[in-house]
Amino acid sequence: MRFFYRLFGTVLALSLIGGAVFLLTWDIPPPSAPIKKVIPNERFPS
Repeated sequence: MRFFYRLFGTVLALSLIGGAVFLLTWDIPPPSAPIKKVIPNERFPS
């Protein structure tokens, strides 16, 4: 049973480290669609 816990902990630690490295090195592309939003004039003080 001790072997199972050690194996599970090692796999969990490697998965977390691998996921962190993946997120840190992933070049996420910016959104390519333009966003157009009309803001009414009443929201601005005159």
